[in-house]
Amino acid sequence: MIPIDKDSAHAAQAGPPSRFSGTLLDMLDSVSYARVHPEIIDDPVYRLRYLAYTREGFMDHNPEEICIDDLDKTDNVMCFGVYIEDELVSSIRLHHLTAAHRDSPGMKVFPEILGPMLDRGMTFIDPSRFTADHEASLAYPALPFLTLRIAAMASVHFEADLCLATVRPEHAAFYRRVFGSQQIADVRPYPGLHFPVGLYGAEVENIRSRVAQRFPFFLSTSDERQQLFSREAGNGRDQRVMASARLAYERARQALAGENPS
Repeated sequence: MIPIDKDSAHAAQAGPPSRFSGTLLDMLDSVSYARVHPEIIDDPVYRLRYLAYTREGFMDHNPEEICIDDLDKTDNVMCFGVYIEDELVSSIRLHHLTAAHRDSPGMKVFPEILGPMLDRGMTFIDPSRFTADHEASLAYPALPFLTLRIAAMASVHFEADLCLATVRPEHAAFYRRVFGSQQIADVRPYPGLHFPVGLYGAEVENIRSRVAQRFPFFLSTSDERQQLFSREAGNGRDQRVMASARLAYERARQALAGENPS
């Protein structure tokens, strides 16, 4: 018997997916993710970041035409490229924050707020450097959902308490609407970028219940999460992992109907 995650069970109990969720489940059949090896500085993800930030005027130009900072080299970092039909369309970076590993964008700007929470034993996923190819963002308006699915998966895999969002104020409404994020701290400048950020947090239990019910495309199998987030993940270059949202949802639906999930 294949075990069914509780988030998948919640989604199946909510009934058939909405038209929007069904469309994204279909899109995910063509989506794969690749974890970036931290020592490969010419990975196309870093140029994608550079092009996105300089196009918007969020950072200065540099001769290397890549965007890498000190947080790309920490022990708790994970960076990913998102591919549709083998084309790189977006990327995101995650930090897994624990009492022993405290490096992240949120900690760089809000240490006196997050530090005591870590001291109490809380853990976080801190996504950052969410960037997209300009043409892809026009062709795929749902790209933010496909990309942030990685953060939702990591929050489940590492059993974090909160999924943070260190984002511009104008993006806060999206995180409130999709993840139920609540504001933790006021807006402050972020070093090296030309815009300020606020700090928001979504309870991971909420992601596993309410969010999974509304947006089943955030679901994943344990196999997909293991391939993306284990210590061995990313040791090879450009190793693609196919999205498993449909498989996770169908297994849960079959289990709810009393069938044997395949």
